Order: sequence, then C-alpha cells, then structure tokens
Amino acid sequence: MRAVVFDQFGGPEVLHLGEVPEPDAGPGQIRVRVEAVGLNGFDGKVRSGAMEAQFPTRLPAVPGLEVAGVVDQVGADVAGVATGDRVTGWTSRGAAELAILKRWARVPDALDATQAAALPVVGEAARRALRILALLPGETLLVHGASGGVGGLATQLAVAAGVRVIGTASPANQERVASYGAAPTTYGEGLVDRVRALTPVVDAVLDAAGSGVLPDSIELRGGTDRVLTLTDPAAHGLGVEFNERSEPSAAELAELVGMVVRGEVSVPVAKVLPLAEAARGQALVDAGHSSGKVVLVP
Repeated sequence: MRAVVFDQFGGPEVLHLGEVPEPDAGPGQIRVRVEAVGLNGFDGKVRSGAMEAQFPTRLPAVPGLEVAGVVDQVGADVAGVATGDRVTGWTSRGAAELAILKRWARVPDALDATQAAALPVVGEAARRALRILALLPGETLLVHGASGGVGGLATQLAVAAGVRVIGTASPANQERVASYGAAPTTYGEGLVDRVRALTPVVDAVLDAAGSGVLPDSIELRGGTDRVLTLTDPAAHGLGVEFNERSEPSAAELAELVGMVVRGEVSVPVAKVLPLAEAARGQALVDAGHSSGKVVLVP
C-alpha cells in the first residue's frame, strides 16, 4: 500500500511516498481504509530524531497519530463496530492508505472525514490540560495559543464549563478567539499589562503555544502553581508543570465528536493536502503558523 515514509531523520523534506506492507488487525484492533490523517507537532519531533531517547523509531517509519476512515477489518475480541462503519481514532502509522486503531469513536455521516481526523490528538490534550488545572466555574483561565488546535478547543470547553477565559493569539486571529467566548489579546511585549487590564486575577494558565510565555505567565499567576505547559521544555528550569503524556479515551472522543456535530465546539482545519504533499504539510505544522489543523488525504 502507499504510505508517507521517512528513511532517515531530518526536516520535512525527508518525507516521501513509498510502498509498505499492508497491516492486519490483531486482537482488540480494527483496520480502517484511511480517508484523512491529522498532522501534529509530535510527528515532526519524531521525524527529526528529537524524540529518539523517549520514543526510539525503527526506520523506515510512517508518521501519523490520528486518522478517520472506514472500517475494513475487525480483529478478535472487538465488539460494537463492523466493516463499513466510519470511525476516527488514534494510530501510530496513520499517513497511509490503511491504518490500525486500538481506540476509536464512531463518526456520523454529518461529520466530514477531514474534520473527524483533526479531533483525537487535540481533544485528548485539551481535556487533559483542563483536568490538571481543575478549574471551577467563575475562575479565570489564561490560554496561550487560544486560536490553535489544542488551545482553541481548551478555550471552548472551559467557556462551556463556566470559566472566564483570556486567550492570546496573533492580531489576525483575535476574532476567532472572541468567537469562542473568550477575551482576546495579543502576545508579545506588554502582555502582562494587557492581561491585567482585562482581569485583576489569573487563577490558572495553560500554555498551548510554547513561545516563551512562561515567565510572563508566572508573573501574572503570582507563582508557578496552576501554570501548565504542554509544549515548552523551559518549564523544567522554571518550576512549571510540563505535561505531554497522552491519555487517549474512546469515550471522551465519542463525546467530543457529538459536540462538534451539534455545533457546540469546533476544531478548524486550515489546510487539506494529498499524501504526496506530506512534506509541505508537516513544514506548516513544524513552523507553527497554520491557523488550524493540517490534514492529509490519500
């Protein structure tokens, strides 16, 4: 089958189309004919070799952590799903024509595959962050990267839970943050003063941007307690919690799919590209300049 492959570590340019053996669904697994693949920053870190100490990669490798597609093979000990069903979920080699899933949720016909493929990773990260911060209705949360995938979804979920959210984003994305029900502001020099003009108290901070905002976040919070980053390793030297350990939940993904279908939350898809343009797509993700998810389609 066709797949996006890298034979060596390096920049996005090492990604290319190749032929790899078709996988088979084992016990507790399903195989899907892939309709869309979500790209993530983690894919770029693995491809560059930066994650070798934590996640050794056997080359040649196929990237892709999340897909949407149609079930075409069901493994032993799997119930509640059949061939022909549309699903989305987590995988480890998703940028291909076929992928194996261990955790998934059903996708109704009302949800496009490109949108469905954009949900698993950002949904898990956003919910995990909000669980860690344990916000209460009426508290104020500062979200860095509030127009992005994780930050945007965390903003929407927090607002829905009765939390007041202040969200940082580029000037071009201020309206999007406001549409999520948050108070938008720009990042960069003068951030502390801009946030203090909006609120006297910041109860918690979520950094989903990783753009050097932790010192300002600590100042606004008045300490490191309830300051969380999902992206900035500088946290280790500042006493801030750095969490990137995913906890995939099929039940939570199914709930999120339902919320998207009902129009309660959204995860913008910025770019849809064919598998052959995987290098271009991953370059956009690595640069951090896309205004939503980048998705590949076979």
